[in-house]
Amino acid sequence: MADLQPCPLKTDPSSSCPSDGRWLFNTGAVKDGLLVARYHKNNLYLFEPHFDTPPQPEIITFDTPFAGRFGLMICFDILFHKPTVALVEKGVRQLVYPTAWINHPPLMDAVQFQQAFSLGANVTLLAANIRYDQLKMRGSGIYTPFSATYHHAQKGDPEEGRLLVARVPVLDPLWVGQSVTTEEGVVRSESTSSTATESGFCHQESCSDSPPPETASLVPPSSATFISFMIFDPFTFLYALGAFAGTHTMYSRMALQVCALVRCAGLDASSCGQEVEEAESKMDFLLEGKFGTRYVYPSVLASKMVLEQPEHLETAADGRVTMKHSNMIGSLVTACLYGRMYHLDNE
Repeated sequence: MADLQPCPLKTDPSSSCPSDGRWLFNTGAVKDGLLVARYHKNNLYLFEPHFDTPPQPEIITFDTPFAGRFGLMICFDILFHKPTVALVEKGVRQLVYPTAWINHPPLMDAVQFQQAFSLGANVTLLAANIRYDQLKMRGSGIYTPFSATYHHAQKGDPEEGRLLVARVPVLDPLWVGQSVTTEEGVVRSESTSSTATESGFCHQESCSDSPPPETASLVPPSSATFISFMIFDPFTFLYALGAFAGTHTMYSRMALQVCALVRCAGLDASSCGQEVEEAESKMDFLLEGKFGTRYVYPSVLASKMVLEQPEHLETAADGRVTMKHSNMIGSLVTACLYGRMYHLDNE
């Protein structure tokens, strides 16, 4: 919703108060008969010139009687340190996330990055996207580090809403292991592994209970590399393996380190990185990169925007991140390790 708030008019040119003395914020509101919490969006997108940025980033949480503490963020916020990562680093493990996300496959489809953030940050994410096909807005879900319940409409589907319901574990550290009786019944928190109860981003040698991946056979790299663009950034491709380290500047300044295996749209090298939603090939793979950040978000996207849970994720002390997956159910569109260098965004 929009929230109109008065602000102090100042003659100081650097003041963020508009000339009419009122701020207009893109706002997430939590209500239970009364207003429980209110969050003003910090990271505005290109299509929001009518909204104002709050004078200071807001870190907003609210408590529930059934699952403990939740945090609030909106749409583009998921790509930035404040408020999203700041919430996680405060120990918030459950996030409410309304969004109007414009899909940009092969790297930034809505359900793809929603799941990637849930896995990479080790949190539960409740993501509700607008359905607006004209702007490629579709894809919502309920994500935990162990599961995903989601809906991604296909082209030609009726443009209507979809209700998603899922039972998820309580991840709030203060509530893990408890059960609470409500008027509707009992909401049971599920016992989780030590990995699941760790707050924030995974620092362990292994981020799953799977056995360690087998040593991959060494394949001599090809000298026939080439440059192609994904979401306006120049990735260097080795066949369909793309790597990018730099600052994304098209929609906002975002320092990235990305390693991605993608299905090319055609036989020409320039087609690699173009938007692709369908594929025909299933493959086993091990994708590995050495990152200069601990904020790495993994995703496996199959044909027709179907998500697959990575079989094995591992983070080493030297920054090396490994994602292994086999026996795919669908055909591979993208396998991605999406690293964010938040501290370099403004350099």
